[in-house]
Amino acid sequence: MFLALGVKDTYTLTERGLMSETNQVPFKKIIWRNIIFFVVTTFLGIVGGAIYLFTHGLSISELLLFAFFTLATPLSITMGYHRLFAHMSYKANPIVQFLFLFFGAAAFQQSALKWASQHRVHHQFVDTERDPYSIKKGFFYAHIGWLMFWYHPVDYKNVGDLKRNFLIRNQHEYYPLWAIGAGILTPLLIGALTGHLLGALLFAVCARITLVYHGTFCINSVCHMFGKATYDIYSTAKDHWLAALITFGEGYHNYHHHFPIDYRNGVRWYHWDPTKWLITILAWMGLATDLKTISKYKILAARLRAKHQSVEDVLKGIEEHPKLELLREKVKAHYEHLKNTLAEWEHHAVEYQSAIRGKMESSKEKVYETRRRFKQGLKEWQALSSQILQFAKA
Repeated sequence: MFLALGVKDTYTLTERGLMSETNQVPFKKIIWRNIIFFVVTTFLGIVGGAIYLFTHGLSISELLLFAFFTLATPLSITMGYHRLFAHMSYKANPIVQFLFLFFGAAAFQQSALKWASQHRVHHQFVDTERDPYSIKKGFFYAHIGWLMFWYHPVDYKNVGDLKRNFLIRNQHEYYPLWAIGAGILTPLLIGALTGHLLGALLFAVCARITLVYHGTFCINSVCHMFGKATYDIYSTAKDHWLAALITFGEGYHNYHHHFPIDYRNGVRWYHWDPTKWLITILAWMGLATDLKTISKYKILAARLRAKHQSVEDVLKGIEEHPKLELLREKVKAHYEHLKNTLAEWEHHAVEYQSAIRGKMESSKEKVYETRRRFKQGLKEWQALSSQILQFAKA
């Protein structure tokens, strides 16, 4: 997903016709260009930036330039590289696509084509040997080690849809020009015009690249090790609110791995997901269409299933007890009742929407009644779950 420049890998369109590499399993190899790039940008951004702050201070123009690129580049990754190109969770106007490709290149996280290809492999083979940044190989590997000490063959067969896009093909073929032009020359030119060339280099380029890198890296490391498994208790992907805060909503990773096609990662109204909000704004402006979402009924069903699995796992860990079979039957009965009520609620809701569109007599009362019964059943289910947890601790 992330690579400094990767000049050798970017000319596959003209030199190899985007031929795929047959061996898809990563293997150990020191990637010196990435190590040097990480070390230089980190040193200049942190040490050089600290010295510059002490000796020169920071002007308003330098601060604004740093802030702009610190927002524009990761948002182009989350809105563009990730949710638009990798998952096709919505469609965007060509101008919007160009801006995502421009500032995405400025993030120095490889071409959108390669990024999307590796990310699709991650979802398809998560936590296996073919997963480019598998957490099973350790926190450091998933965070940054996979970019420094491992070589990852890329199979472009899984991005055939993206190859048909001229802008994406052009960015991939001429990626070094896009990355250097957008990520280095543009901020340096603005810095020179405002009389702060060195400040632009240290902050808008080096410090910004370092900050954005590690924020994004947290998705592969932190969000596959810490947090809550709300929708799939057996997935290493977790929902982590702090990671969501620093990655513009990407931290709701358990939901994303369970429903990758949804343009939202933070599905609850209070979830911090600026990426989702900005995509919605683009839709209001007519610049984005076909926003894909998962119905609230499927989401509720996934949450119920995950809770049921966790309760079942607790019961399996309990040794012989007189009330054990009774509890198991009670859990099964409550879960089946909730599933049936939820299905009935969904049925009446669809029926109600059809009635509205057809200007027929609505079944609004049925919707409200089944929703009320589901919520009541959910309260009873939560009480039963708490009872079982207390029972297991006793």
